[in-house]
Amino acid sequence: MWRSLLQKGTTCVLRVAAPRILHQRLLSSSQLRLFRQSLLHSPVEDACVSRHKGAGFFLAQDKIRGYKKDAKSTVEFPLSPITVTDIKQYLRSKDVPFHDGYSCLHIPSIFINSTTRKDSFSLFIDKTTGQFLCKDTLVEGSWEDLQDCVEVMQKDGEDFLRPHVLLGYPESVEEQEERERELREVQGIWSSAVPFTDLPEEEAQLIKTMFQISKISNATFKKFGVRLFKPTKSLVFPWFGGPDSSLKGIKLLSAQRTDDDSVTYNEATVPKCSSYYNLFGLPLVSRLDSEVVITGHELDTLAVSQATGLPSVALPRGVSCLPPVLLPYLEQFKRVTLWLGGDIRSWEASKIFSRKLGLRRCALVRPGEYHPCASEALARGKNLNRIIKASIPAAHKSIVSFKQLREDVYGELVNTDQVAGVKWKRFSELNRILKGHRKGELTVFTGPTGSGKTTFISELALDLCMQGVNTLWGSFEINNVRLAKIMLTQFAMQRLEENLEQYDFWADKFEELPLYFMTFHGQQNIKTVLDTMQHAVYLYDINHVVIDNLQFMMGQESLSLDKFAVQDHIIGVFRKFATNSSCHVTLIIHPRKEEDDRELQTASIFGSAKASQEADNVLILQEKKLVTCPGRRSLQVTKNRFDGDVGIFPLEFIKSSLTFSAPLKGKHKLRKVAAKSENEEEEQGNAVALNKEEGKKEKTEKVTKTKTPRTVKSPVKGGEASQK
Repeated sequence: MWRSLLQKGTTCVLRVAAPRILHQRLLSSSQLRLFRQSLLHSPVEDACVSRHKGAGFFLAQDKIRGYKKDAKSTVEFPLSPITVTDIKQYLRSKDVPFHDGYSCLHIPSIFINSTTRKDSFSLFIDKTTGQFLCKDTLVEGSWEDLQDCVEVMQKDGEDFLRPHVLLGYPESVEEQEERERELREVQGIWSSAVPFTDLPEEEAQLIKTMFQISKISNATFKKFGVRLFKPTKSLVFPWFGGPDSSLKGIKLLSAQRTDDDSVTYNEATVPKCSSYYNLFGLPLVSRLDSEVVITGHELDTLAVSQATGLPSVALPRGVSCLPPVLLPYLEQFKRVTLWLGGDIRSWEASKIFSRKLGLRRCALVRPGEYHPCASEALARGKNLNRIIKASIPAAHKSIVSFKQLREDVYGELVNTDQVAGVKWKRFSELNRILKGHRKGELTVFTGPTGSGKTTFISELALDLCMQGVNTLWGSFEINNVRLAKIMLTQFAMQRLEENLEQYDFWADKFEELPLYFMTFHGQQNIKTVLDTMQHAVYLYDINHVVIDNLQFMMGQESLSLDKFAVQDHIIGVFRKFATNSSCHVTLIIHPRKEEDDRELQTASIFGSAKASQEADNVLILQEKKLVTCPGRRSLQVTKNRFDGDVGIFPLEFIKSSLTFSAPLKGKHKLRKVAAKSENEEEEQGNAVALNKEEGKKEKTEKVTKTKTPRTVKSPVKGGEASQK
């Protein structure tokens, strides 16, 4: 961790929301050695003073920078990716025994006294990232941290390291206050919430009816510690964790009925969602259990446990994410059944999560009418044991028959709307053509220089991100501060420099989005970028990667090669990544130089043959440079591999919010585009009316002037004839 930061001076992934580290973090190797020496040669009191001095130093540095949460805003990425072979070779060289698990390597914890450790392999090392976690002490860190600890321990001849002498990341004053406030809020809500067993039977039944969980018994609620928070009529799900099983957080779930008599659920967590890592139901799992059912919702876990008696846990953020920090807690199970819901999105998430957990042991509950989510299946009176036994193995061979694909094909026919992907809320015309945003596809986007490609794609990606699509931005042309400013303006739909008092409000809401940025700038090597993307997909379950733009992937080392061959190779790499990672990749490519009065075509894309062939979708931002009236820009879909529909629709750029929108049809088109105030619109309307009256007056005068000579030259004489 610290070694990579010192060598490189920067990291490769930056998150909008600063992830709070819930476990103890470690020092660098040099700091750790110095601190160990001070402990060996100083009394305990001096060691405590030294520890406070170290924390004060970091706090002082944090105050000097003046940035809130700056120390934890970056996500580490190793300079060279760690492989499981490297980890095993190092452990063997240090005579450290290990077990090869499903997603982690297990070793005896070096933070527990060897006399009490016995044969417990309680320290887990992630095979993909090298991150480690000791389940007994909750000490965690990077692979380099663990190497430093092993080196210092063996050099000093120690059998173990005491976890309490390891310094963690110091918190700023603001972070300490926020954490204390959250703990008070958690304790306050939990203490005022009422257990279901203490509720009158009529009131308890009314709440169950409201949440459509009438068949879940009070005994099940008591078993899992679920309570009712009466002021908001919300269910309270506790998060017990740590060696002392203390209350670390809560999730509040409220229900609301819609017009079609269905129920929608609203969730709120304390601490906030990005720091909420609760496998609900984990404290009830025994060390001897070898099978578990993972659900996407706490109510489904209650239903599975009550109906089957099997151990069951719920993911903290549903089908959107499986944080790798939770993988060590699932290592003990030989069979893992993923029952994340009854729709296509949960089915796709099940297949992605099974790769993290290990395909050999995972089974998936296929969604559909006969296999809804667990709580709904219980309400319908279905046999949950039978559904779980009918789950299919996640592992598959390279060749399959139609018999194995039959149910998948039927599922796509039944759920055509869900198969089409996530719909845009700001671009309804794009939904009409592309039908939605789908995983595993490659979208190529192009447009004239200066037409607003980055601004448009940022809003397009922001629209999806606001709907829970985990997004990773790779902006190599403009820096992340400027890009984040653009997206924040689009998110708030206003210029915040004119309303600075609203900045914190919108920034807090924007921080909650599952949005991440790569910190590359300028030309980069494709392998480095690809490693970062794979790292982000594994850690944060990224569903959408935006690369702006392809030309910056063609680094200095490829100058001696054919640039078209290099570009074709890069496009092929992104195509393979999108397919294998089930992640949508949007790739911005500059067009060839064209005449200003000519519209772009698919053939206008630089090196278009490979790009248009590999892409599932091709989008072109058209701009009429010689036109200044509304309707100057339009978006054209020239390829749609999903169903073949193509088309074009106009866009209007609203400068005050940096957003694009499709203009309304009819008379209100210009008003929609201009987005002016009422007074300006009224003045403009009066001016238009005045111009029309003047035009009519001039036309009448012209007609009169043209008719007068004809009257004078009339052959009929006399005044009466002249008057006629």
